[in-house]
Amino acid sequence: MTYQTLDYTLADGQATIRLNRPDVMNALNTQMRAEIADAMKRAGSAARVVVLTGTGRAFCSGQDLGDGANAARMDLERVLRDEYIPMLRAILDCPVPVIAAVNGTAAGAGANLALAADVVIAAESAAFIQAFTRIGLIPDAGGTWVLPRQIGLAKAMGAALFADRISARQASDWGMIWEAVPDAEFEAVWKSRAAHLANGPTVAYAKVKEALRASGGNDLHTQLELEARLQGACGQTRDFQEGVLAFLEKRPAAFEGR
Repeated sequence: MTYQTLDYTLADGQATIRLNRPDVMNALNTQMRAEIADAMKRAGSAARVVVLTGTGRAFCSGQDLGDGANAARMDLERVLRDEYIPMLRAILDCPVPVIAAVNGTAAGAGANLALAADVVIAAESAAFIQAFTRIGLIPDAGGTWVLPRQIGLAKAMGAALFADRISARQASDWGMIWEAVPDAEFEAVWKSRAAHLANGPTVAYAKVKEALRASGGNDLHTQLELEARLQGACGQTRDFQEGVLAFLEKRPAAFEGR
């Protein structure tokens, strides 16, 4: 499939989805949301790691307010239900690790698109802005769920109410993202991280995602039972056998992803 709003590449077990509307800072329109959802599903069945990044000076500036005749009359509930939720679920349900490589500004829904990934790596010049109240809205695209869990209610409330710019370094210090790296090293770092995951134990990664995402809604007993079940499944994989053998033989493991 050929995409109009993004570039999709697959090589060495790594799928890269690059948002490609640089003239509008990769703002999300109806077509892009549908294409992201499709590309994520495609990558999840073909790759061992997915990288979501942007073209140009921004990662994603959020909703394209020029998408449609009158943005102020847009049926936002319908758009969120019919377009945003399928896109976000495609990211959250992806069976392989998803890295958001945030190359520049991530604002509004663009910030929360990045935060839906499993790991966020940002260039130090990048920034995250919960810009919604600037136009009389609340954080959406999962922001009201993700932010309090990542940075606590106090900082989530401030980020949402003030809509301040949060630098990549500050986001890293707060625990909003995994790491902020110097711009000169940014591409090399995310590519190295992606290669690491592409060569890792794919089944274990899927179970890590399942366990951690379930933990927020589980009590300790339920989580312990889930851990036992998922660990049992990992223990039946070839990757576990290879990992143990490699440890005993003091060599790097050659995981097959099964």
